Amino acid sequence: MATTSTSTEPPDHQPSLKRAIGPKLMLLFVIGDILGTGIYATTGKVAGKVGGALWLPFAIGFVVALLTAASYVELVGKYPKAAGAALYTQKAFKVPFLTFIIAFMVMCSGLSSASAAARAFGGDYFQEFTDAIPTTAIAIAFILVLAAIALRGVSESVKTNMVLTLVELSGLLVVLGIGAWAVMTGGGEPTRLGEFQAEGTGYALLTSVLGATALGFFAFVGFEDSVNMAEETKDPARTFPRAIFTGVAVTGTIYVLVALVSSLLVDYRVLQTSSGPLLEVVKAGGVAFPPKLFAAIALFAVTNSALINIMMASRLCYGLANEKVLPRGMGRVLRQRRTPVTGIVFVTVIAIGLVSTGEIEGLGDTTAFLLLCVFAVVNVAVLVLRKDRVDHPHFRTPTALPVLGAIASVILASPLSDRAADVYIRAGVLLAIGIVLWAVNKLWMKLRHEEEAARG
Repeated sequence: MATTSTSTEPPDHQPSLKRAIGPKLMLLFVIGDILGTGIYATTGKVAGKVGGALWLPFAIGFVVALLTAASYVELVGKYPKAAGAALYTQKAFKVPFLTFIIAFMVMCSGLSSASAAARAFGGDYFQEFTDAIPTTAIAIAFILVLAAIALRGVSESVKTNMVLTLVELSGLLVVLGIGAWAVMTGGGEPTRLGEFQAEGTGYALLTSVLGATALGFFAFVGFEDSVNMAEETKDPARTFPRAIFTGVAVTGTIYVLVALVSSLLVDYRVLQTSSGPLLEVVKAGGVAFPPKLFAAIALFAVTNSALINIMMASRLCYGLANEKVLPRGMGRVLRQRRTPVTGIVFVTVIAIGLVSTGEIEGLGDTTAFLLLCVFAVVNVAVLVLRKDRVDHPHFRTPTALPVLGAIASVILASPLSDRAADVYIRAGVLLAIGIVLWAVNKLWMKLRHEEEAARG
């Protein structure tokens, strides 16, 4: 069974991360990470791809998320370390270059998600209060504040997450309550629920649904972030299965219901044009709920998503440094606060740079594409690692689930999903940067080895 001690000192006397997250905090962490930017900001863009049948992409995404979540639960139980997918890739395939690329894709997915959240923060929801401040300036200030919270400590960060999770849940419950009231009073248009945007051949309908599902999958990403908190979680082998499965089930149910309400109350063409689609739903519900109050709730929701993604990416840097995939300096911990200071600074700089590279839809789709590629590898890795036995009990997923998860991830990441070209271009540029960093790191390690050999 995994240790529940609060800390240990690694060989180089760097302080370890503090085990401060219990089962309840981890469940709220998972729910809070999945909820947020995706459902609050991209629902309208998903509707634009599929039409009034907005519930269908979220239902499919729910199933795909559960398949891959099962693989993550097995792997984090076997290997409760902070590096997540990169660690699993290295153990399964033992190809350092592939490990680095997977790690870089996960990091970039978190940072593109945080950048999408930052953009959403300065969009229609913020403009309910004022449009006098440029969106980019708001987004940069937003990221810097969240980095300061992450630097202060994991306990403070996760408790902040808990508060924000409760706030964003309240916003979605408001939407569902308004929808229930509208239905009971004869409002809404049920015929929209079977309305598809695509016209013509069955292939057009297929690509429309797949494209909407791929973009809508952005709303489900987040459960994979939690495994990067494994070294800060009490008894991870028992805590993670309950937290991840419960978190995905709760959020998936809420998403499908919110999608049904959105289509019932608002035409998909109206939803498509808004960066604050749920605000349109609230305004159309026939209930006197203050739009500014809901906009404030939405701002808290996207804040939560960005905070957790910055936390995840910084812990990934820490874990990779301990695995010697990145230089050891990337694993430096702030001794007073016990937080990965170098990782936080590094990812904050990248997130600020990404803010200006695209709009919410493009950044969200980039996040989903990168993670779908990673999920395909993780689902294969869990099968390869079945031959690796560990000396403590852990969850084991039925073999069919990772097989189906890998197939679904590949399909949603493929051109069948009718994804915009700029998403592939952005992902390609990020991967090219990763390859350059890999080459520089290899050269640095080689020179260091040669220098040590010369001294010896």
